[in-house]
Amino acid sequence: MPKIKTLKSAKKRFTKTSSGKYKYKHAYTRHILTKKSSKLKRHLRHRSVLSNMYISKITKILPYI
Repeated sequence: MPKIKTLKSAKKRFTKTSSGKYKYKHAYTRHILTKKSSKLKRHLRHRSVLSNMYISKITKILPYI
């Protein structure tokens, strides 16, 4: 059976934790930051854990990560 290719764009966006969950960085943090509140920018600064709803999709596109 052939190997499954890893989706490289997903590999750059998600990191797997030791417990098996996936972390990602928030969107809306790159430009036009002057109109966004300090509270929003502060919350977007930290990485979040991906919801369990997407775990099956992520494991298909990241089979060896």
